[in-house]
Amino acid sequence: MELRQVKYFVAVAEELHFGRAAERLHIVQPTVSQQIRRLEREFGLELFDRTSRSVALTDAGRAFLPHARAVLKAERAATEAMDEVRAEQEATLRVGTSVGLGLRLDGVLSALSDRAPQLMVELVSGPTASRLQQVRDGELDAAFVRGTDRRPGLELLPLWRDVLVAALPAAHPLAERDTVALAELAELPLRIAPRDTNPYLVDAVVDACGAAGFEPVMGPAFTTDQDTLAAIAAGRASWTVYFAAQAAVQPAHRIAFRPFADPATAPGLQTYLAVRPDPPSRRLAKLLDACNEVNTASVMAS
Repeated sequence: MELRQVKYFVAVAEELHFGRAAERLHIVQPTVSQQIRRLEREFGLELFDRTSRSVALTDAGRAFLPHARAVLKAERAATEAMDEVRAEQEATLRVGTSVGLGLRLDGVLSALSDRAPQLMVELVSGPTASRLQQVRDGELDAAFVRGTDRRPGLELLPLWRDVLVAALPAAHPLAERDTVALAELAELPLRIAPRDTNPYLVDAVVDACGAAGFEPVMGPAFTTDQDTLAAIAAGRASWTVYFAAQAAVQPAHRIAFRPFADPATAPGLQTYLAVRPDPPSRRLAKLLDACNEVNTASVMAS
């Protein structure tokens, strides 16, 4: 039994006329008659009573009709599903990125490429509030954000906790160690972004310093990677913080990145994927799978 034979049968059953069925199918009538005959021979049953004036379904034809319609419905559903997959594969996934993802982002994009090699990915940077609004408005499929509050119209999916490390002058005595105790930095000025620019990061670092028994001495604000690290390396001894995933790929001449001695009290921020609270598209589901793979890999490695 061929799919086209099923289509021809349903057309004749609904039209009860071979000529009208042929017109509906945009083929010639002899082709319709021939394929129906082949179907009847395969079943060993006649599906239509034919006279010179009329066409009617036989008992066998009436029994077959609902199954034939179900076959065509399934064929349409399958075609629509494949069209959707094709559209998803040809589409672009737009993702808002967060500063400091470093190796995390590389890992996510690599895992995503393995799952959906035809998917185009566009990365969009910008302030957190702007990226969240773009997700809410549908301009972005998702956005990586850190330490943010719950926002109406968005769902924040927890991914991983990004731990911070200290960035010190390579010539400083503390840089000779594999790890640094947070309290040992109490006398050095801290170069960090203004709180109104990155409140979650500043609060995480200040709170961790407070738990270590001191209030950090604030130095000049963090500006750019290049300028701030150059100033730390060459000027009066000071320090800043970097996310570990970013520090692993950050070029830094005469700078030493050192993890904190006590991981349990080391400052860090939770990273989330902000999405709309709708059923995820196929391409977004691939991104979620890739994030979970990177998160699982980092947990196993720790």
